[in-house]
This record gives sequence, C-alpha cells and structure tokens, in this order.
Amino acid sequence: MNEAMTEGTFRYLTADTASSLMRNGRVCTRRDLDGSDSETVGVELDVVAHPIRNGREGDTPTLEAQGFALVPDAPLRDTPDFMDHEAVVRRYYPDCEARVAEASGATHVFAFDHNVRSASGKRDRTRIAGGQEVQAPAHVVHGDYTLTSAPARLRDLTRPPGRNDTLRAFLPEGAALVDQDLAEQALAPGGRFALINVWRNIVAEPVVTDPLALCDAQTVEPSDLVVFEIHYADRVGENYFAKSAQRHRWVSFPELTRDEGLLIKQWDAAGPLARSEGARGDASEAALSTFSFHSAYREPDLPDDAPDRWSIEVRCVALWS
Repeated sequence: MNEAMTEGTFRYLTADTASSLMRNGRVCTRRDLDGSDSETVGVELDVVAHPIRNGREGDTPTLEAQGFALVPDAPLRDTPDFMDHEAVVRRYYPDCEARVAEASGATHVFAFDHNVRSASGKRDRTRIAGGQEVQAPAHVVHGDYTLTSAPARLRDLTRPPGRNDTLRAFLPEGAALVDQDLAEQALAPGGRFALINVWRNIVAEPVVTDPLALCDAQTVEPSDLVVFEIHYADRVGENYFAKSAQRHRWVSFPELTRDEGLLIKQWDAAGPLARSEGARGDASEAALSTFSFHSAYREPDLPDDAPDRWSIEVRCVALWS
C-alpha cells in the first residue's frame, strides 16, 4: 500500500453518544427551507486526528469496493453558472447522470438534488439565484443515507416533489422524477438501486481549504454507525454519523481541480449493510461497499491566504433493470 500520508482532524460522535441517545431519545437536526440546520439535538463531537492517504498514488480506490472514485479527466461538457439554480439543474444534471451511468453500469440514472458549499459563502449568506443559500463544508464524519432512509428517498422520488425538493419547479405539476414501477422493481428482492453523489470543485483554484476525505468502506463496521435524523419541513430523513475507530482508513485527492470529479457512493442496496432490503450481490461480496463515510477536514499549517473552497455535490439515484 502507498505510504504517502498527511494528517487531518475529523469530528466524530463521542463515545458518550449512547448516553446522549438515552437522555434525548434521538440524535437529530431540524432544517429550514434553505437546508440549513436550525436546531440540533443530542450531538456530542470529538476531534480525532487520522492519517490520510493520497489517493492519487498507490492503489486506486474504486466506487465498487471503497465506495468512491476519482474521475481524473472530467471536463464539463456544458459549463453552467453554478450560482444559478436553474442553470445547474438544466445544464449540469445531465452531465452528472452520464458520469454515474458510465461508472456504475446502472440502467437508469436521475439527478435530483444539489448543494453548493463554501465557508465564506456560508458566512456571507450568499444565495444561489433561484435557489437556496450556500452551505458550509460539512466537518463531521457522516454518510448521507441509512438502511431506512435510502429506500424511503427512492420512494419519495416516485411522488411529486415536496417543499424542500430541488426539482419542484422543474417537473410538470403532479409529475414525479422516477416511475413507480421502475422504483418498485429496484426495491424488490433481486432488484438494485444506489444513491451516488458527483462532487466537483467549481472555481479555477485547486482545492486546498476544507478538502474532502473519504473513508474506505472496507474499514467500517456496523458498530460504528449512529442514526442521525434530519427533520425537513415536509419529511424526516436519516443519515449515519460515526463513532471513531482507529481501523478507519481515510483517503483524499489533493488539490482537486475543476476538470476532475469525485463519485461518492451514499448507499448501495446490493451492499452488505443493506441485505435486509432484499438486495442482490452481483459483485464479489467481499469487495462490495454499501457506502463511504466522508467529511471535510483540516490540515495543519494551512497558509492564511489559502483560497477558499467552492464545491458542488449533485445527488443521483441509479437503478438497475
């Protein structure tokens, strides 16, 4: 294994999280229509240092096994104004769908949501034209979906968009993004779906501030997972927060450019953590990942004048038929 390492600090749930759950009954946040946390309950975090491997060197991480992959040559096929909500949906979503289909082999891919992230954008309350406010990089170890919320999100996409949904202004009235029969086929025993993010730097400068790190899915155990509820205006979602474990292997891709992309598996119904959902395991069971924990992290000795990170993540649902 490649030994080119740096070190970063990550925010994990504390070892006392279980007692917090007992006191509060849940670990959760409530989000406003901009997607910002308005109240958080039961969250106690520790800052933990971990070595981070340079994913550009040595063994190449894969979407199938590690749960993430670098797309090293991914120039934009159609460059939108990323600060214009409609331009992103109409001009960038198709690019993301094509990337995910090519990498995953899925029969159908639908992009359904996105966030733009920047620490300075969040601080200045920068608003995307026609959309929500810019969000801050997420400095907490997490996965975006759970055994419960992943199939629930797919079912949500078979209904007309709700108040918090990105596509509510882009589908005909009463229409849904995903055909219900197609979704039910993917959710049935022997079916498969996945939720995959396309992450990209959207400015000219390479990413050096608040870079993203990905945790090798092969180093995560069920005992690491804590369900974290997200209360939206019209639904309740879940993601996983993590308890710290020294076995976690972290990978980053230094100085990501605008012509590169990251694919991050948020949930795979064929993965071992999803087997109770009736998934199949087409790939090697020993290698197949369910999802990758991920987080922004802080590097030591970052210059004061380092450029701010501006990034976008587009969420896609992939279905096999």
